Amino acid sequence: MAKIETKRMTADIDGDFVVFIIGMRINSFWKIHKWLPVFMAMPKMLRELSIQDNLGLLGFRTRWLGRNIEVIQYWRSFEKLHAYARKKDAEHLPAWAKFNRLISNNGSVGIWHETFLVEEKQYETVYRNMPIYGLADAGRAKQASGQFETASGRLNKNKDENLPVDESGALR
Repeated sequence: MAKIETKRMTADIDGDFVVFIIGMRINSFWKIHKWLPVFMAMPKMLRELSIQDNLGLLGFRTRWLGRNIEVIQYWRSFEKLHAYARKKDAEHLPAWAKFNRLISNNGSVGIWHETFLVEEKQYETVYRNMPIYGLADAGRAKQASGQFETASGRLNKNKDENLPVDESGALR
């Protein structure tokens, strides 16, 4: 089991980065021969990306929500993400071509993605009683103290409105 960090923590990452959320939705559970190949393609891509640091993936989390499977990914840049999507000798392009050839218009499985370009220091996170998670895992975890005690402080906004909190998170 992952170590639980009981302190208030936040994430720190150098430079701009990308949050890429990709998912599939099983529309016809009984058509396993249609959705299983789509489902099986993502672990191969994530394995490849995890082994080859130069491809640009910083970290990821997978969530299964009923019919939906989602992967939240953190990328070094949009250029790295786009280059991987188009890389001929990588796992993604053949899987995408196969989906379009065999499944794209039959409705048995849906796929989607959303891409968010995040400028340096234009994000805010807080974690409490959690293992190192999400952006803190993809970047660096640090204690949410001093300027980083509040959301506005973590975003470097409205410094006069920062309200200090004690170790329990209660306002001082």
